[in-house]
Amino acid sequence: MMSMMDGSMILNMIIWIIVLGFLIYGIVLLILKPFDKKEDSSLQILKERYARGEIDDQEFEAKKAVLKNNN
Repeated sequence: MMSMMDGSMILNMIIWIIVLGFLIYGIVLLILKPFDKKEDSSLQILKERYARGEIDDQEFEAKKAVLKNNN
């Protein structure tokens, strides 16, 4: 009787560890996601300006090099 109780306790512990792991993973993703967008936004804006024809090839490459050096 005691061995069945130990087995169910271990299974219960494993389930809780998995649930807590997913919860922690989800929280970390929610916290880090906004920072990913901010880093790439300046390069994205530069690409959009280039696509609209607001800047030429030379200016695009120069500004892209500056952005990559800053990161």
